[in-house]
Amino acid sequence: MANILIKNAEIITMNKQEEIIHGDIRIKDNRIAEIGSGLVPQGDEQVIDAANRTVIPGFVQTHIHLCQTLFRGKGDDLELMDWLRKRIWPLEAAHDEESLYYSAMLGIGELISSGTTTIVDMETVNHTDFAFQAIAESGIRALSGKVMMDQKNADAPAALQEDTAASLQESVDLLEKWNGYGGGRIQYAFSPRFVISCTEPLLREVRDLSERYGVKVHTHASENLGEIEIVQAMTGMRNIVYLDHLGLANERLILAHCVWVDKEERRILRDRGVHVSHCPGSNLKLASGIADTPGMLHDHIHLSLGADGAPCNNNLDMFNEMRLAAIIQKPHHGPTTMDARSVFRMATIGGAKAVGMEDQIGSIEVGKKADLAILNLYNFHTFPSFDVDPISRIVYSATRADVETTIIDGEILMDKGLLKTVDKDTVLHEANRSIKRLLAHTPLGLAD
Repeated sequence: MANILIKNAEIITMNKQEEIIHGDIRIKDNRIAEIGSGLVPQGDEQVIDAANRTVIPGFVQTHIHLCQTLFRGKGDDLELMDWLRKRIWPLEAAHDEESLYYSAMLGIGELISSGTTTIVDMETVNHTDFAFQAIAESGIRALSGKVMMDQKNADAPAALQEDTAASLQESVDLLEKWNGYGGGRIQYAFSPRFVISCTEPLLREVRDLSERYGVKVHTHASENLGEIEIVQAMTGMRNIVYLDHLGLANERLILAHCVWVDKEERRILRDRGVHVSHCPGSNLKLASGIADTPGMLHDHIHLSLGADGAPCNNNLDMFNEMRLAAIIQKPHHGPTTMDARSVFRMATIGGAKAVGMEDQIGSIEVGKKADLAILNLYNFHTFPSFDVDPISRIVYSATRADVETTIIDGEILMDKGLLKTVDKDTVLHEANRSIKRLLAHTPLGLAD
């Protein structure tokens, strides 16, 4: 593991004071050892001259589906339940070991290239071990887990319909193999898909296993009005009320979306310390709605950001999610709502809190893990810089193309735009080969 000295940078710390300083960062092994000015290289340190560059905490995306990256462009212009039934479930059911590996690598390459250093990932029912292999080889930090679907449902392909005991056992086997891998860089998260796909016995056992192993639970809730109607018909309760009834609503729970939540559900989210992953790009593209994030922040609900999956967003770009999270609220709540710092906080330290690692990642502070991105904002679309809040420049003007270098766990995984752990040409070639193979094993008309 190389020691690194980053010199002459603008540093967006996101510490408690949210200080922005100019200076140097020394990285030893996988941690930030020193922050200051005029630091002198020591021994065999690799020196990165970051003059005219901005260093930020690596983005933490709290809702991703690496298994779906291969389906980019195959689920356009549909609402959630049709999107699942007609496109995503048949494609997930067709996955084989190789296609899942390259789907994961395709997504990871995009994420690292755009400055994301940590993800909360939900895989599909089968072959999850191969997604974990991609995560391990790439060097990205991840909480991931196999999706769980034991509710008998005529809409879901047979390959995605599980036996309850088998689903639980496979999840525990994966946890025991991968949780803590790479010095803790990989962690397991139990991942029941959503209430519609899961029986009550499975959800109760997930609750108990999460507590026993001390790991997160990652699921979807209240994304779409039609979904909520189905849940109410099944359980007699709204989504989050039902999850609370089962004892799942606690600080270990990460809920994606929460677009349609009532006052009682918001009280549960706040009082139980549940973490909400806001996915504005996905929510807009699937016409699910716009989550009331200003109201959630006012109610002291923990918020973070995620891009969701490539077929319901078409990219995994945190810059896009930050900009959308800010601007979609302003027509309804006024121009000062969801300011740049609020959404940048959600993208960094807010995500770190969601994964229970706020003492390790999410800000640039001595002793924390070296998960950083270096941006080149010396360009037409980000100037003038004089007397402009640097965080405003990042949220409203910067793009993923501005990311030059990404460091995760003290390792440089992208250097001046060149990926070091993901073979771009191989992944792109295999992605096309894999989706062609999967489409040949899905219902006629899916490729239309």
